[in-house]
Amino acid sequence: MMATGPRYKVPFRRRREGRTDYRHRAALLRSGVPRAVVRRSNKGMSIQFIEYRDGADFVVASAVSKELAKLGWTRPGKNSPGAYLTGLLAGTRAKEKGVEEAVLDIGLREPTKGSLMFAALKGLLDAGIDIPHGDKMLPPDDRVAGKHLREGTSAAFEDVKKKIGGGE
Repeated sequence: MMATGPRYKVPFRRRREGRTDYRHRAALLRSGVPRAVVRRSNKGMSIQFIEYRDGADFVVASAVSKELAKLGWTRPGKNSPGAYLTGLLAGTRAKEKGVEEAVLDIGLREPTKGSLMFAALKGLLDAGIDIPHGDKMLPPDDRVAGKHLREGTSAAFEDVKKKIGGGE
C-alpha cells in the first residue's frame, strides 16, 4: 500500500526500481572526471567510459566481453580472466581516445574484495588509466590469469592479452 496525501513525494522511477542511487551518481558527476562504468550481466561484462557534459552522458569508449571472441578468447566472459581482458580492451580504447583518468562506477553492486568488478578494474589499470583504488580489493594475479580454471585457460589468457597489446 502506498502513502498518500499532500506531503507525500513519489520517488523517481529508477529509485523505486532499485536501479539508481542518485546521491552516489551526483557525487561521481561532481568530480568532473569521466566514469569507468563496469556492469555485469548473466553472460558477461560490459565496460564504458562515460563523460557528463551539457546535461547528458556521452560514451567515449566501451568494450563488451563478447568482443573477446574475435581475439581468440573461447572461454566465458564472466570469469576473472574474461573480466580482466574486457577491462584491458576498454582501457586501451579509452587511451586511444585521450582518456587519462577515470573514477570507477560499479552501480548498486556491493564492493567485494577480489570480485569480477575489481578484476575488470585491474585490466583498466594495466591499460594505463589512472583510477583511484585500494590495492587490497584487487584479485591476485594467479586468479586473474586463470590458473584456478581448467588447463589451457592461462595460455589462452596470455595469448589474448598480447593481441590487445595494452598489458605489461
